[in-house]
Amino acid sequence: MEIRVPIEGNEKLRRIIDIVNSNETLRTLWRCSNVTAIDRLLINDHGPVHVKIVANIALRILRILKKRGITPNICKDYDLDYEDAEVVVFLAAVLHDIGHAVHRDEHESISVVLSSQILPNILLKVYDEEKATIIMSEVLHAIYAHRAEVKPLTIEAGIIKVSDALDMEEGRARIPFEAGSTSIHAISAISIEEVRIDEGEEKPVRIDITMENPAGMFQVDFLLKNKLANNPVRDFFEIYVHSKSGALREVKVL
Repeated sequence: MEIRVPIEGNEKLRRIIDIVNSNETLRTLWRCSNVTAIDRLLINDHGPVHVKIVANIALRILRILKKRGITPNICKDYDLDYEDAEVVVFLAAVLHDIGHAVHRDEHESISVVLSSQILPNILLKVYDEEKATIIMSEVLHAIYAHRAEVKPLTIEAGIIKVSDALDMEEGRARIPFEAGSTSIHAISAISIEEVRIDEGEEKPVRIDITMENPAGMFQVDFLLKNKLANNPVRDFFEIYVHSKSGALREVKVL
C-alpha cells in the first residue's frame, strides 16, 4: 500500500513521499507493527492505513493553520521554509507508530530509535546534511511527543498528537469490536461515524464529530481532549459533537 497525500505544489514533499513509498524497511516495519497490534493484541491497526489517515489529517490541519497566519516552529526557530514543515509533519505521521514492531509498551521511544536509523537515508536524498539533521530532530521530537504524558514543544508535534487521536471513525474500531471486546474503548470507538476537519469561525480549525450514540463521548473526553491538553495547538481548535440519538444534536465541547 502506498501512502498518498495532497502535494499542493510542495516538490520536496513529493520527493519525500516517493522515497518513503519505495523504502522496503519502512514497509516491512508497518507490517510488523500490525502483527503486534492486530494479530497479537487485537487492537486497531497501526500500519499503513493508520499512518496514511494521520498524515492526511495532519497536513490538513497544518495547511489551515498556515492560512490563518500561524507559523510552524521549524520556520520560526530555524528559518526553514514552510514546505519543510510539511515534510516534518508527513514523516512524523508515517513513522510515529513503527515502534509497535517491537512492542506496544514504550512504542513511542522505540519509534524514535528505529526512525533515527531510517531518516538519514530518506532526508539526505533531498536535503544537505545540516537541513537533514534539523528536520530529523524535529521529526523525532514529534514522534516522541505523541506519548500521552509528554508535552509537545512545537506546532508540528502538537499537530501530530491531535491527528493521531482524530483517527477514530467507526471502521477503525472493528478489529477489537469483532473480536468480542466490550471495553469502553471498543464500544465508544464503534460509535464514531464521521470526523470532519474544516476552517473554524471562532478559532482556526473546526472539528465536527458525528456519533451514533453518546457512548462516543469517551473518545472525545478521555482521548482527544487529553491529547489537546498541554498542547501548543490547543487554542487553535473548536470541537463540536453531533449525535444521531439522544439529546446531543450539536454540542460544543472545546
